[in-house]
Amino acid sequence: MLGCVIHGQGDLRVDRLPVPDPGPGQALVAVRYGGICGSDLHYWRHGGVGDFRLKEPMVLGHEVVGTVVSYGAGASGPAPGTAVAVHPATPCGVCPECADGRRNVCRDTRYLGSAARFPHVQGGFAAQVVVQAEQLRPLPPGLELRRAALAEPLSVALHAVRRAGDVAGRHVLVTGAGPIGCLVVAAAKAAGAGRVTVTDLLPAALRYARVAGADVLVRADDPDDAGWPSEVDVAIEASGVAAGLDTCLRLVRRGGVVVQLGMLPPGHSPFAGNLVVSREIELRGAFRFDGEFDEALELLAAEASFDGLVSAVVPVREAGSAFALAAERSTSCKVLLDFGG
Repeated sequence: MLGCVIHGQGDLRVDRLPVPDPGPGQALVAVRYGGICGSDLHYWRHGGVGDFRLKEPMVLGHEVVGTVVSYGAGASGPAPGTAVAVHPATPCGVCPECADGRRNVCRDTRYLGSAARFPHVQGGFAAQVVVQAEQLRPLPPGLELRRAALAEPLSVALHAVRRAGDVAGRHVLVTGAGPIGCLVVAAAKAAGAGRVTVTDLLPAALRYARVAGADVLVRADDPDDAGWPSEVDVAIEASGVAAGLDTCLRLVRRGGVVVQLGMLPPGHSPFAGNLVVSREIELRGAFRFDGEFDEALELLAAEASFDGLVSAVVPVREAGSAFALAAERSTSCKVLLDFGG
């Protein structure tokens, strides 16, 4: 079978891999679609993401959907042939964070396609993958696999909005209109946000933000853009650059909330820290998700407009072209790999 493997910085290969056998408590899934995430792009272009660096070849991918093939000893779940999404995380369940109900920041979690630990956790960009049976989620009625491939990044967005608190009726700023930023827009609107303003450098990215439901679009490099708000109630930084965080801190109202969602570059990042003090701004981090995955599937089943955020579906044999396309933000939003062939 074919799999998409990163061997080092700039060294992405479509390798032939052995078909795995599910062990006790595990399920074998035939993957149909896999969404290329910003972290996958970082592994490809930089050999790591944030502070997580590649130390060995790793199958990429954590946004995967497909159908159940079989189970190992003692495992049960959706019947073979059932369409499922795969929750990519397996928290330890015993650390202080898990005990406190914050499984998304478990100190010993395993996450598909992640170099956070060594040996790395191999990902889901392969024709067939083995996961723990409890990671499977059957798709709600009417939800097709193609749209369901957005479940993982939408879960990230839902968690970020949840970290912001109650946004109902409020003005929310989102900096960065990549796939995650666009899904934050959709999540904020679903949570009742009264107005969502989105900033980005690229007109194409802003157009996708409009598809996601943004009310106001702003060119981040144009200080005279009429869409710039004087202040907002909540700001969610989804670009992963320090300038975005600085914008959020300068525009959020006194006593407002800023959520840092985008993964900043390794090392120190400059930002207007004094504003956190003088304006009593609450600066919160948002990392991955937990129960939001099930909520994401229900939201995807209910809203067809998410289809407009999938800009391309590319056969896995052409993974190199797919990654290049996903990295070209001037033309694409979410790019899916197709393992159906």
